[in-house]
Amino acid sequence: MAAVVSRMEQFRNIGLIGRLESPRVVETLDQLKSFLLARGCRVILEESTAAELPGHGLQVASMRLLGEMCDLAVVVGGDGSLLGAARALVRQKVPILGVNRGRLGFLTDISPDEVCDGVAGVLDGEYIMESRFLLDTHIQRAGEPHGSGRALNDVVLHPGKATRMIEFELFIEGQFVYSQRSDGLIVATPTGSTAYALSAGGPIMHPALDAIVLVPMFAHTLSSRPIVVSGSSEIKIVVSTENHSSLQISCDGQDHLTVMPGDAIYIHKCPHKLRLVHPLAHNFYEICRTKLDWGNRLELT
Repeated sequence: MAAVVSRMEQFRNIGLIGRLESPRVVETLDQLKSFLLARGCRVILEESTAAELPGHGLQVASMRLLGEMCDLAVVVGGDGSLLGAARALVRQKVPILGVNRGRLGFLTDISPDEVCDGVAGVLDGEYIMESRFLLDTHIQRAGEPHGSGRALNDVVLHPGKATRMIEFELFIEGQFVYSQRSDGLIVATPTGSTAYALSAGGPIMHPALDAIVLVPMFAHTLSSRPIVVSGSSEIKIVVSTENHSSLQISCDGQDHLTVMPGDAIYIHKCPHKLRLVHPLAHNFYEICRTKLDWGNRLELT
């Protein structure tokens, strides 16, 4: 749920995280660095980001330490950059603000042309704080733990590099749902409902919803449809032994785990929540109109 935060709560220790090897990101990081220092903020660079800013003269920290030292982390890049930072920093509960230097920008909602004004408003206490939940994934092989992952957008079961149908069974809260042959299954949060799940025909869910959507990928039956369940549900996917090779689990399309026939995949809500910061002008439906090319209001004459 979103809430407007009082002006009394301000940020002083600011961490900067940028997408690597992008001249546009470096340009915005330089601009932000100068702006924040002029505001009297303590600026800390994430270590891989610091490598892109030679001669910066600032303190450098690993992602984990940055989360412990900072009141606010500013991510300059696209939604993918923010997804990576969210997974790394969610345990430290540091709020994250996104500056869009990518393509779509559902999560990074400050434009680079307005970066100083947008960040200034946040530093002045004029912002909205949203709480977003993540998904934790655990793989069991022969009853033993065999890998885990975390996702803000989605957990996807798919065949990997090969193009072929796979077979699996789905259970929700211990109850059998179906056995399916398809290209895979997308398990998405409300945050991820506007990402890969949307392209596969899933519904758009408001970020405040406590829900998970399961979206089949090209199922071998026309009656297979997305299912929306409670956000507190435990989802279990059992990879059929009829599959003849390994499959993959992808978390936010960035972290990948190998699963084998017979493996069980457990997906449930992460105990830690992301604190996502927006300017006061943030409007979810306006973002949908802009990013998804929805129609604007008709002008009546």
